[in-house]
Amino acid sequence: MTGATDTPLGVVLAGGKSTRLGRDKAWLRFGDRPLLCQVAELLARVTGDILISGRDPSEFGLEAPWLPDVIDNMGPAGGVLTVLAATGRPCLILSCDLPFLDAATLDRLVAVWRRRPDWALMTTYRIRETGYIESLVAVYEPGGAALVRHSLAQGERRLSAIFPEQQRLHLDYSREDTALARAFFNINSPPDLERARGLEVPA
Repeated sequence: MTGATDTPLGVVLAGGKSTRLGRDKAWLRFGDRPLLCQVAELLARVTGDILISGRDPSEFGLEAPWLPDVIDNMGPAGGVLTVLAATGRPCLILSCDLPFLDAATLDRLVAVWRRRPDWALMTTYRIRETGYIESLVAVYEPGGAALVRHSLAQGERRLSAIFPEQQRLHLDYSREDTALARAFFNINSPPDLERARGLEVPA
């Protein structure tokens, strides 16, 4: 077992083009802040240090270091490669389109990550009934950078395929756990946004 008691670097992936949504999801507002700011502030409460991947956050009034993608148009995997290669640190990586994520869900993930075995390059939640993994709420190890680079060169951009099951540490949860499932709800399309508005808790 890896005797880690430290905390991963928090990373928000914000370099996507939001093609399916048709508008920049980072600027969507849930409450009084753009979604990128909401996710970044949540992550900072859990990890302390954060980094924005893919764009300069100063346009959002957010003071945080950032990195442009080292390879363009590679989706989230390109952002994962960028931050692992540049920082050499374990990174708790989130997409910027998670309006209902909460600190308790992230704290639980980090607690399991701290007890990870040496073979684990990715620590993430998994739906028990389907095997689906939450690859954009996950901790990635710096040793995974070479794996991502090789896979991208071979045309594979799906993080669930890049990191095979034998190199993933899972926190299983049931899709019947509606509160946890809500935490992972992300916005990729206009129907997703409409549904998210319906899930908002009135102020």
